[in-house]
Amino acid sequence: MKKNRLRIAIQKSGRLNNDCLDLLSRCGIKIHLSKNSLFCHCENLPIDILFVRDDDIPNLIIDEVCDCGIVGENILFEKTLTNKYSELEDSIKVIKKLGFSQCRLSIAVPIATDFTGPLSLNGLRIATTYPQTLSYYLSQHKVVAKITTISGSVEIAPRLGMADAICDLVATGRTLEENNLKEVDCILQSQAVLIGTNNILSAVQNSKAEIFELILRRINGVIKAQESKYIMFHAPRSSLPIISTILPGCETPTIMPLEGTTDKIAVHVVSTEGVFWGTLEKLQQIGASSILVLPIEKMLN
Repeated sequence: MKKNRLRIAIQKSGRLNNDCLDLLSRCGIKIHLSKNSLFCHCENLPIDILFVRDDDIPNLIIDEVCDCGIVGENILFEKTLTNKYSELEDSIKVIKKLGFSQCRLSIAVPIATDFTGPLSLNGLRIATTYPQTLSYYLSQHKVVAKITTISGSVEIAPRLGMADAICDLVATGRTLEENNLKEVDCILQSQAVLIGTNNILSAVQNSKAEIFELILRRINGVIKAQESKYIMFHAPRSSLPIISTILPGCETPTIMPLEGTTDKIAVHVVSTEGVFWGTLEKLQQIGASSILVLPIEKMLN
């Protein structure tokens, strides 16, 4: 890997890996993946991708092995609380929340267990792969409990008699149900974030900084496109003042005349907020017809 190439670290497998590769693809980064490869070169930009364990990503950035990376907020928070990396907050900057790989770090107990609040955990054994975050939560609530650190399959610990409760990531809750557990308290909401060194954008003429700015613009465009919809419909010209109040997050609409009529127009508009059935029904009530809502693949302002 050459020094003048931007180095990005991502998780080597799992859901976050898939989401990261999808984002990079949408940003126009062409990657040729080979089986069991730990890194690969981008084919059309001076970028190298490193595939590593998610909890190694902050370390690689602190040690300046990588310039930036994509990691879950849960991992970043755990590393921040670890004494060995107490300098993490000074060394790493959260540049962008990416909105995917959303989950939460939660306390779960067997279904038959009574839970009335954090103090219900007093004296219990709690299994987790996030001991620092769990310790922080327990200290905040003045709970004394034994933390058992294990890697993987945390949800099975109560069934094996290893723990009375667990602290683990929850997405849908299905794995908890399969192991007769119930979620009782959320410690941390998490999503994927783009992180980098504090000086990555400091040198304007630096080639790495320039390529990073390019990628960041594209990421912003991808995220904005995912949040936006392109809406087209016909409406009475007299309804124009009402349309802007019905459609959320709209830019100035494009108005076009309809052939053969003077009282109806075609309206094209980009909405940067959610468009729900209720919104479309309100448009219909003011006389709109032929309403189409289309996804936007890419978007730059």
